[in-house]
Amino acid sequence: MPKVDFARPDLIRVTDWLPHRYPLLLVDRVVEIVPMQSIHCIKLVSGLDPYLQGHFPGNPIMPGVLSIEALAQAAGLMTRLSNPELATSCLLTELQDVRFRRQIVPGDVLNLHVNYVKGRKGFFWFEAKAIVDGDVASSATITAKMS
Repeated sequence: MPKVDFARPDLIRVTDWLPHRYPLLLVDRVVEIVPMQSIHCIKLVSGLDPYLQGHFPGNPIMPGVLSIEALAQAAGLMTRLSNPELATSCLLTELQDVRFRRQIVPGDVLNLHVNYVKGRKGFFWFEAKAIVDGDVASSATITAKMS
C-alpha cells in the first residue's frame, strides 16, 4: 500500500484503500483525517449519478441508504488508512440509531464525518453524520469488522 501523509489528506487516492468502484464508490476525497479518531470526507452529488435516474424521475433524490453506505465507506477508509497491516477490507456488520433528516439532491456536497468510538476483537464502532449545508442529512452508529 502507498505511504500515507496524514498532513496532506488531499493526496490520498481513495481507490488505493477501498475496494468499491463506480457507481458505488461514494467517497470522492478525504478532507481531514486523524488516525483512528476521525475522518472528514466529501461526496459530490451529481445529477449524473446513476442511482438518481430512477429515484425519482423529475425529482432526483439520493437514496438515504446510500448516504449511510457513504458513511460506512468513510469509516472503512479511516480504519484502513490508520491500520494498513490489519486487513484488506472493512465489512459493515451492524447499524444502529439510523436517522434520515434531510433530502440530498444533485449539486449537494455531502460532508461525511465519522468518529471512532472503540474497537474490540477485530470489530470497530463509529458515530457518523452526513451533513449538507450545515444540516445533518443522515446519521448512524456503525459497527464494522476487519477481514
